[in-house]
Amino acid sequence: MKVCKIEDLSGGEVLSRAVLTSNYRILLAEGTILRKEYIEKLNELGVSEVYIRDQINTEEVVLLKNKMEIDFKDKVRTVMEKHTYTDSKELVELSKVADNIINNILEEEEVIERVYDIKERSEDLYEHSINICSMAILTSLKMKIPQKKIHDISVASLLHDLGHRYLIINYANQDVNELPAIELAEYKKHPIYGYSALKREPWISELSKTIILYHHEKLDGSGYPLRATDIPLEARIVNVCDSFDEMICGIGCKRTRVYEAIEHLKKNKNILYDGRIVDAFLQFAAVYPVGSYVLTNEKEIGIVLRQNKNNPDKPFIKIIFDDKGERILHDIVKDLSVISNIYIEKVIEDIK
Repeated sequence: MKVCKIEDLSGGEVLSRAVLTSNYRILLAEGTILRKEYIEKLNELGVSEVYIRDQINTEEVVLLKNKMEIDFKDKVRTVMEKHTYTDSKELVELSKVADNIINNILEEEEVIERVYDIKERSEDLYEHSINICSMAILTSLKMKIPQKKIHDISVASLLHDLGHRYLIINYANQDVNELPAIELAEYKKHPIYGYSALKREPWISELSKTIILYHHEKLDGSGYPLRATDIPLEARIVNVCDSFDEMICGIGCKRTRVYEAIEHLKKNKNILYDGRIVDAFLQFAAVYPVGSYVLTNEKEIGIVLRQNKNNPDKPFIKIIFDDKGERILHDIVKDLSVISNIYIEKVIEDIK
């Protein structure tokens, strides 16, 4: 699966994910073969990119099955859009959604042992919240956090950006640090807005409220809104997952590739982020998601077929072009976990 811009489509491509309207109704179903008239209509409707199947058989492992993710996102959106600053009672429904996500993840076999393909996406806040919730649950399971606290972490994850609903600032796919000082100061208040909307609600735990307030704090005190250094462990878990996901979907920053976001976590381990949490997160996050085109140190171009359970940065790749740029017509699959002298140099945006 890969993300393709609408203007790069020529017709005949197959959707690997459904195309949805702004209120999550299906425009085109997964598996639809794109005709030129479909592409033109999508362009008219302002759809900028879609997910397309690769012709090569790949084995993608995702955090939540596509239908479940859509259902959860639809529920979160419905609940959040009913919310007003003075009435937060309806948000209690998200506590049930959090438990459903936990149960959905725990139903998967070997859930703790898997490496998951996490893709760059659009800056959809509801999808962002679902993904933070899933990643925080997996990180917590890796760290053997008690189940009651995992529930509190997952509820906070779904609500951590509630304060964004009170902002009128454009933060999509741009570095908020480049905003005018007044707008940046307003943006940095969103954890306070979310916390304030929930602080008197009896159905949400004090731990969940604290996570929402602290989810942008950093170990070195450079975070916001409190510039705190004494940060609860559970808030640090959400912070790592949130920082990673913001980077790959462009919330408050320029959208980056997955491997760049992972490099950011590694570089800032024990500086901005708790090293134990980063290590747990990196055990299940694939550096090069299935379907990525990559260049090896031998100057061959390949596509990632599937992940290696014990080596998230050393997947199986199928070589497509040799070191001279010639297309390879027969199957050459390399397991980078057992070939010590071959490694991925970089991700390639696309190949023709």
